[in-house]
Amino acid sequence: MLAILHPDTPLDSQAYRETMQFLENLPNVSVRVHEVQGTHQKLTEIYLLGETKTLDKDEIAALPAVERVIRISEDYRILGRHRDGQRQNGFSYNGVSFTQENLNVFAGLCAVDNQEHVDIMMRALSEHGQVCTRMGAYKPRTNPYSFQGHGKGCLPWVFETAGKYGIKVIAMEITHESHIEEIDQCLEKLGRPTGVMLQVGTRNTQNFELLKAIGRQKTYPVLLKRGFGITLNESLNAAEYLASEGNANVVFCLRGMKTEAGQPHRNMVDFAHVPTVKRLTRMPVCVDPSHSVGSRDRAPDGLLDVTHATAQGIIAGANMVLADFHPRPEKALVDGPQALQMSELPAFLADIQLCHDTWKKRQALYRKLEGNESE
Repeated sequence: MLAILHPDTPLDSQAYRETMQFLENLPNVSVRVHEVQGTHQKLTEIYLLGETKTLDKDEIAALPAVERVIRISEDYRILGRHRDGQRQNGFSYNGVSFTQENLNVFAGLCAVDNQEHVDIMMRALSEHGQVCTRMGAYKPRTNPYSFQGHGKGCLPWVFETAGKYGIKVIAMEITHESHIEEIDQCLEKLGRPTGVMLQVGTRNTQNFELLKAIGRQKTYPVLLKRGFGITLNESLNAAEYLASEGNANVVFCLRGMKTEAGQPHRNMVDFAHVPTVKRLTRMPVCVDPSHSVGSRDRAPDGLLDVTHATAQGIIAGANMVLADFHPRPEKALVDGPQALQMSELPAFLADIQLCHDTWKKRQALYRKLEGNESE
């Protein structure tokens, strides 16, 4: 069972204390409190776990700080929608909103290689009004002899450059819980010129101890990639691991499924699951066309396969795009052959906006149809 408090309820208020005193004394029930920071308000959600079937929903709803009560299902207890359309989705971080309605583009370097390329990338993003990027400092690789990333050594100049160009959020994959501390210490030392969204790569989607460690910290939101060879349900439960430890600020990323059926693309594009994830959970949904397609192959219509895949995801309602760009793809240390070029950035961003506008028009079209049918 879930008790949602009135928005912006002070945790030191009499109403909150009375509510918590009642809930904490319920027999055979444990209480877990989650705070959800939205764009305009903060919501406090109280999860009642244990023997809750016999609890009187109306009695709990009558508590002084409670706005409403929801009986939750077994799946995705914290991140699930539970047939309640009023539940707040998404979150706000470092001045950037991440919801199931808006759209953010994280174009950048799959792997940070040198300061010049970082500067070129972030300057171009800033010139086109972007405040987010991707920068890989820690890179898990299939081949142990491949470039593994510069690690903490590159963090100072990546973060300083981001601050210089007004980049507010950097998606950065981590592979060990010690990386959280390295990122946090570096940002603190520099005066926090930017923010970081911790990225869990597809290989670590079921690294449960890493998920728990990331979930225990509440400073940084998380971008969780779908596991490349597991079901959607298993990947969504990985996101629930994060939320169950206390961090529900999660964006779910579709990045293609590893299967021979996906050839000639790198992975089978799974962007048809965008609306499914939004229906089942409150998480914003990201698409990663670069790692889904994995090439710069061009269709007969003149468009790259990767731009077609991007459009498919956004028209289906994606809220975030993670895309590989590089100033000199031929010199990239990771995934150079699939990286988009800087000259393609303006058209890529314009295409994304066009597709997002189309998604909004599609919504309006069917809402109008529903309105006519209800009359």
